[in-house]
Amino acid sequence: MLLDSFGRQAVDLRVSLTDRCNLRCTYCMPEEGLSWLAKPELLTDEEIVRLVGIAVRDLGVREVRFTGGEPMLRPGLVGIVAACAALEPRPELSLTTNGIGLGRTAAALREAGLDRVNVSLDTLDPETFHTLTRRRRLQDVLDGLAAAEEAGLAPVKLNAVLMRGVNDHEAPDLLAWCLERGYELRFIEQMPLDAQHGWDRSAMITAEEILERLGTRFTLTPEPSARRGAAPAERWVVDGGAGRVGVIASVTRPFCRACDRTRLTADGQVRNCLFATEESDLRAALRSGADDAELSALWRAAMWGKKAGAGIDNPEFHQPDRPMSAIGG
Repeated sequence: MLLDSFGRQAVDLRVSLTDRCNLRCTYCMPEEGLSWLAKPELLTDEEIVRLVGIAVRDLGVREVRFTGGEPMLRPGLVGIVAACAALEPRPELSLTTNGIGLGRTAAALREAGLDRVNVSLDTLDPETFHTLTRRRRLQDVLDGLAAAEEAGLAPVKLNAVLMRGVNDHEAPDLLAWCLERGYELRFIEQMPLDAQHGWDRSAMITAEEILERLGTRFTLTPEPSARRGAAPAERWVVDGGAGRVGVIASVTRPFCRACDRTRLTADGQVRNCLFATEESDLRAALRSGADDAELSALWRAAMWGKKAGAGIDNPEFHQPDRPMSAIGG
């Protein structure tokens, strides 16, 4: 098992497949992009599958989510999914994506064994989409969502970040649109993971503000807290019906005490917390001939040192040097 000194067990593995992305979201990276990892620094497809296999077989991981950067840019994505779906015991497999490549790949991913997708979409307005992402690709994302649903990658979940003065007024419209289509919407407080370190706590749209905006159109009833478990999203029943909306208050109401995640970066580093300032290198050990038992021991040691909390709710919080695209969301 992957235990830490506070008794938490990591059963949810986030695997970054690349640090590259085909959008330039203002809250993630600068317009010119970043200095991408060189190919020799990235784990190979076979190395990724081997490490995921160790996590599932020897360390108790039950859920694997592929992230980036934008994981759809990884040429071997479908093969990686298929190999991980063949593991025993079989983990639940999901993908976090901007949705641009889903239109042409959703069916193949489903056939390979992917269970569901989380798609990032912050606006339904083409001009606002361009403002936020610096690309005119909204229709590609909408087509990708439709393809994911058609392929059976259900439930289709959407993640949205609200930016003050840009798209924060769209919260009710986004929820209405998702309810109409049966998508599950989750709003996420903007987190300090941008490469340019431009995050401003005072400018962030908080969970309370999100709920206030939604409350102008909908009646929200909290789900029983017992149903949340280790999930980061607090969920609300919408208008007493079957619809739900989630809010992830990563900054104002962090959920560190229930965290069950471990993270593997695209260059083979274990991060025991999204906001960690230290990493443990599995790639070097793997490439120097370490066997599975040795790699498992290194991974366990990395998780044992996990801190009680990220400290993100503390004004003295120090933002990690590595941006989101390198860490994997």
